[in-house]
Amino acid sequence: MKKRLMHALALMAALALVLTACQPAATEAPKDFSKVTSAADAGGMDALVAAAKAEGTVTTIALPHDWCNYGGVIDGFKAKYGLQVNELDPNAGSNDELEAVKANKDNKGPQAPDVVDVGLAFGPQAKTEQLISLYKVSTWDTIPASAKDADGYWYGDYYGVLAFEVNANVVKNVPQDWSDLLKPEYQGQVALAGDPRSSNQAIQAVYAAALATGGSLDNAEPGLQFFKQLNEAGNFVPVIAKPGTIAQGETPITIRWTYNALSNRDALAGNPPIEVVVPASGRFAGVYVQAVSAYAPHPAAARLWMEFLYSDEGQTLWLKGYCHPIRYEDLLARKAVPQDLLDKLPDVTGAVFPSLAQLDAAKKAITENWDAVVGADVK
Repeated sequence: MKKRLMHALALMAALALVLTACQPAATEAPKDFSKVTSAADAGGMDALVAAAKAEGTVTTIALPHDWCNYGGVIDGFKAKYGLQVNELDPNAGSNDELEAVKANKDNKGPQAPDVVDVGLAFGPQAKTEQLISLYKVSTWDTIPASAKDADGYWYGDYYGVLAFEVNANVVKNVPQDWSDLLKPEYQGQVALAGDPRSSNQAIQAVYAAALATGGSLDNAEPGLQFFKQLNEAGNFVPVIAKPGTIAQGETPITIRWTYNALSNRDALAGNPPIEVVVPASGRFAGVYVQAVSAYAPHPAAARLWMEFLYSDEGQTLWLKGYCHPIRYEDLLARKAVPQDLLDKLPDVTGAVFPSLAQLDAAKKAITENWDAVVGADVK
């Protein structure tokens, strides 16, 4: 009897083992890529690439193809990973980008940006307003500490210096410094490449003018006074300058980043001839930053986009568009920059970089006081 009981118990145990083995293996829950903080956290680059390919698309905003060679960057990303790039409003300003994120918090459709590229002062704002996600790219340690959020919410991508882009068919005496712009011969000729109430490029142009007219990195007010003088003299054109308005002579002297001006000069190929002048004073360097939207419909693709931008390949593509990539010093140290690209960069000796606190203060002063001081409705 005892032997039969032992035998039955053994059979039951064996049957339990067989049944257990036949059960389907437990599967892990799909990873929530909106919370992934690095490629390692994603399970490695292969896992990140696979997840991004499953999403199929990344949605960008405010990336004109002639800005920093973004056309080449976008083509490079698509060719490397086979994803689509849905491009929203290429002419949007930094504030417009953040507004687009806010307006599409609950929208997973094609109008919701996955990533933003904004002026440095807009990075902390986006973090404070909880519009962006923490994500540290694989090359994080080679990004200068002064150009990134310590927690990893935003990070510098490239920088340029403000310059004068001049249509030499219209302007015979090309201005060499800020003070020249006040001369009567430039009546109705000087424009900004954005609205100084919302565009980072335009805000920093006013800031740069302050440096050349008695102001400092801690005092942007003289920049507003300078543009007030330009406006009262009739030299300022309240039109947002674009390549078309420059070529047609509507905005023959445009204050914009070196990389935009040089890229447009190349594109026009002498028709009309374009001269790009880095002013003798008030040399102002501006950093832009990248971030992943906290509401990105394609969170894996957004993070893969960042990995591409901050790889040597992505950084070199920006350099081809006359931008100094944020990892420039690291690339130079490793001799990873082709000499022909270095030779094409303009001389920006003496350019200054404001701190975040200084940028925030200047941005507030310029955006809030432009209407009252200058009174020009830029459109």
